[in-house]
Amino acid sequence: MKGVLVKDLYIAGSNILVTIVSLIVLGLGLSFLLETSALLVLAPVASTTAAFISITSDAASKWNKNVITMPVSREQIIGEKFLLYILLAVLGIMTALIPCVVLACFGEDITLHSLCLYGSIGISATLLAGGISLPCAYLFDPEKSQIVFMMSFMASTGIITGLVLLANLVFSVKENTILTFNIVLVISVI
Repeated sequence: MKGVLVKDLYIAGSNILVTIVSLIVLGLGLSFLLETSALLVLAPVASTTAAFISITSDAASKWNKNVITMPVSREQIIGEKFLLYILLAVLGIMTALIPCVVLACFGEDITLHSLCLYGSIGISATLLAGGISLPCAYLFDPEKSQIVFMMSFMASTGIITGLVLLANLVFSVKENTILTFNIVLVISVI
């Protein structure tokens, strides 16, 4: 499984550099319009696109047919894609923290509360979307799986909204935003 992960990291490496630089520039640019920590919502989403590029690349090169002859089970291959997806999401969060730390050093008002809130929302949306779209990538052809990938982020937003509204029935979400989105994060991890 380690070899399959390294292969996908090589495929992702060519695309992830552009994503990382874009996120840093976007973060510095957003600091004039929005709270810079809002970039933590976009970063994991943007960085995980490389996982789907690797799936598309595998389909285009017919690697999926060749891997059958290797001593790697289908469960290991799918598990590796989930692992790659999570690694890329964490890389996206760490990349988004760079502009936040730089701007905090220059006196920008970035609070731990906003970092936790936006980071929790971003990781929750990314994990829910991956839980929907990664299995579908193996059920559909590459074109349809890319559509499902884009639609899964809308679905994850709807799920998060539903969970927040459900939590609001139990306690006030406005007074307990961090608690609410940490509950959502735990559900998305599960």
